[in-house]
Amino acid sequence: MSARSISRLRLTNFRNYATAALDLDSRHVVLTGPNGSGKTNLIEAVSLLAPGRGLRRAPFEQLALKGSDGNWAVAATVESEFGPADLGTGGGPGDPVRRVRINGANARTIEELADHVRLLWLTPAMDGLFTGPATDRRRFLDRLVMTLIPDHGQSVIAFEKAMRQRNKLLEDSADATWFAAVETEMAAHAAAIHFARTDSLGHLQQLAVRDIAGAFPAAILALTPLFEDEATLASSTALEAALRAEWEGARARDRAAGRTLSGPHRCDLIVTHRQKQMPAELCSTGEQKALLIGLILAHARLVADMAGQTPILLLDEIAAHLDPDRRAALFAALESLGAQCFMTGTDPMLFEALGERGQYVRVAEGRLTQTA
Repeated sequence: MSARSISRLRLTNFRNYATAALDLDSRHVVLTGPNGSGKTNLIEAVSLLAPGRGLRRAPFEQLALKGSDGNWAVAATVESEFGPADLGTGGGPGDPVRRVRINGANARTIEELADHVRLLWLTPAMDGLFTGPATDRRRFLDRLVMTLIPDHGQSVIAFEKAMRQRNKLLEDSADATWFAAVETEMAAHAAAIHFARTDSLGHLQQLAVRDIAGAFPAAILALTPLFEDEATLASSTALEAALRAEWEGARARDRAAGRTLSGPHRCDLIVTHRQKQMPAELCSTGEQKALLIGLILAHARLVADMAGQTPILLLDEIAAHLDPDRRAALFAALESLGAQCFMTGTDPMLFEALGERGQYVRVAEGRLTQTA
């Protein structure tokens, strides 16, 4: 198992930073400062060192500093047992996708970043995950899967693109031959998505049923089925055939609805508080937060076990709503993971229990000051 850490971070024209620089060791990084100072912007920059759109899912053209020429860049050095790796990403006006460079060379795919660093994050925007729409839970699950299977995100994108083509065919009352071709492509991507999700959930469940340091509730995890008899569709070939038959038989229904009504884009992640045997959406706000933290910590252990690489964690405003005992338990759990963690908060006192296990950075109006 390899613990990765960021030893050098540089931002250029990113969000509210004209320039920013941090030189770090492998300890946790604590960012404190008033609201609006740029703490979340900084960990968003770190999140872009992973495949995907980052923790805010913002359009890349919105990331540049206002008043700049529109070009932005994030660069970091990641330490591992293989030595340092220099990672960089950025974009500019007219760029359809962000650029990625690894050790000075253009990456062939964005998924190559995962060879050097895996990232998991938890933000206040995720506090309503269990009570919000299923779309948010699917996105959360797919983000977890991507830390295990980096090209999972490409399967999701390809499926959604093919589904949009099918929805357009529904509007145009196209020939059955066109439908069959698109549905065949959809089925291949859908099967890849489904098996990646269910396999990852199965492994995560084995870890998530255990308490983390006795402070965070365990979770029971499930995915709503694609079909009532899904258990009989154990192979990709069988699942693809079932999906094609489903979509062929549902064309009239879907045409009336104006969209595709069945498939992996309709599945939902079901989370249950194990000790209370209570659906997560019915738990208190504090219990929901604790469940989320427990899931992130369990998944970090899973990534370390399966990918051989402990992920870096980005925890935004993580300590604000935890009592002192749970804060201490969180810090202990992070220490046992051996992962570098970036944490943000407005009050430095919230991180006192971390002591010398952390390195502390004061953030004020886009300026960074490392403190003792």
